[in-house]
Amino acid sequence: MQDPQDSTSAPASAQALPEADPAPAPVLNTVDETWARKTLVDLAFANLQEQKSQRRWKTGMRLAWLLLVVFVFWQAFSFSDSTSPPSFAHTALVTIEGEIGPDTEASAQNVMSSMRTALEDPGSQALILLINSPGGSPVQAGLINDEVTRLRALHNKPIYAVVEESCASAAYYIAAAADQIYVDKASLVGSIGVLMDGFGFTELMNKLGVERRLMTAGENKGFLDPFSPQTEPQRQHAQAMLDQIHTQFIDVVKKGRGDRLKETPELYSGLFWSGQQAVDLGLADSLGSIDGVAREVVKAPDVIDYTQRENVAERLVKRFGVAVGEGSVRAMRSLGVSLR
Repeated sequence: MQDPQDSTSAPASAQALPEADPAPAPVLNTVDETWARKTLVDLAFANLQEQKSQRRWKTGMRLAWLLLVVFVFWQAFSFSDSTSPPSFAHTALVTIEGEIGPDTEASAQNVMSSMRTALEDPGSQALILLINSPGGSPVQAGLINDEVTRLRALHNKPIYAVVEESCASAAYYIAAAADQIYVDKASLVGSIGVLMDGFGFTELMNKLGVERRLMTAGENKGFLDPFSPQTEPQRQHAQAMLDQIHTQFIDVVKKGRGDRLKETPELYSGLFWSGQQAVDLGLADSLGSIDGVAREVVKAPDVIDYTQRENVAERLVKRFGVAVGEGSVRAMRSLGVSLR
């Protein structure tokens, strides 16, 4: 009789399964390990090279900007025209074109410097001011007017004004100092007046329910602010100032034109006239052009232009200066500072 505990008599399904061997630990292939290490080294080296390249690029750009600034300043201020002025008999020309203002090509500084250079040339027989301007600053025009009078007496040479399209307001303020004024029959001449323009938005702000918060020290400090109401005393003050400048303008015209003026009530009202009408009123002397005046009046048909114009370097310098100035203003504003 067999023992029930005998393993040989137990069914096959009840027999104990042999214990499985544990899974072997993964072994990194030597080739893969070498490749991974090489890849990490290459990535680190590439990153280092990229950082060096970026630093070199930034340094190069800064150096390039520095060289550009140095070149621009050198061109604008250190490189002067060394050519000798013409010595043969000729008519000198200085152009006054566009708005007359301190930051324009028709500024007093540019025009006066050009006139001085032209009249100092021993070969120049006379100076023509070629005018094509709607006007501008009375201050700049007054400076040029005074300089025309001074230079004519200093060099004993005639100065003529020749008008192309327009000679209005501040431009006529300058022309009035010339010995003779020549115009085209269709030129626009005159506008002997002064203006101060602006806008007022107080009623619109009231309708929109907008409150203007303007703080000033001095009750009249903000009387030109378009968002603040203008009082009657303020309006009268501004009008008195304009009337005074207008009187100065009229005196300059009378002094320059003298008995040639045929005064009418409208002459100093701010109206402007055609070239032919200006001749009839005595605001101009005759019809004429540059070539005609040089050939028939000055008797020196060769015309030399002495007008000082900005070159590329000077324009870049101005833009560079403006950029620096804007940066300074933004810095001050960030600190709560306002200059107005």
